Amino acid sequence: MIAGIIGYFAEKSNFIHNGILQSIIIYVGGAFIFYFVRLMFGIGFGSAGLNAILSSIGARVIIPTHWRK
Repeated sequence: MIAGIIGYFAEKSNFIHNGILQSIIIYVGGAFIFYFVRLMFGIGFGSAGLNAILSSIGARVIIPTHWRK
């Protein structure tokens, strides 16, 4: 949920130009990947909310940024 909200606000602030739905999918996908990594390997940053925020930002980093205006 937190990752979706971050994706929405990243799109509304004109930081990215993928579209609202695509941005939410990217950020939530990153949060899911990090959640599964945390389950498998025990890697985490403390609370679940902080994990969601950092993983959604990490998902944004791995998406190509050369389409930004």
